Amino acid sequence: MTDGDDGPDAAGRSTAGGQPTSPPGLILTTPGGSRFHFDPGALCLELLTTGGPGPYARYEVLHRPADLAAWLLPSRLRLPAGAVRISPAGLATVRALRDALWRLAAARAHGGPGEPEDYAVLNRTAEHPPLVPRIAPDGTAAAPLPADGAQLASTLARDAIALLTGPYADRIRECGAHDCRLIFVDTSRPGRRRWCSMERCGNRHKVRALRARRDCEEAPPASAVPADSGAFTG
Repeated sequence: MTDGDDGPDAAGRSTAGGQPTSPPGLILTTPGGSRFHFDPGALCLELLTTGGPGPYARYEVLHRPADLAAWLLPSRLRLPAGAVRISPAGLATVRALRDALWRLAAARAHGGPGEPEDYAVLNRTAEHPPLVPRIAPDGTAAAPLPADGAQLASTLARDAIALLTGPYADRIRECGAHDCRLIFVDTSRPGRRRWCSMERCGNRHKVRALRARRDCEEAPPASAVPADSGAFTG
């Protein structure tokens, strides 16, 4: 999450003929109105853009079951809002999973192991049957059979477990900007991704660095001391 007025909310992506036309990831919109593309690299990490525990509660967007249903289309699941029946209990399950994953992912990003109770939340949620993938006659992905929030939560929990136990477990990162807390998995080949988005925090860093260089070039040399300053050298 970005601090101050930069807390993002997930927005939808353009579609054509019912099929997403944009690359994986979400289009996030800050309260200030700017939009940028953010690909956290995993379905479970996309869920973290909807709010979270503690200081991230102010970014909460999953207030009603309909809010979670609306998140399905822009997410990697690409599911229309009516594809999953979400009850208040199902929403509560997903939010509890998200908060546990926030703490675990943040701990991993900073080299910590995470708390046992948060791993227990993932395991308990993953015990339910997940969403069942289906294929349409034209060869494209089809909506799952009538499913509920528990199946959605299980799918998210299993994705989180796969990430935390897989080859990219040590590549979970927090954005390098001082005022951004978005978390992603670095799937780049060199493993040197620093920013949640180059068009957002990466560009902001470049602008600040450029301004700092210009200020340094325009500042007088540190050794230049006015003759009447009263300074002296021994």
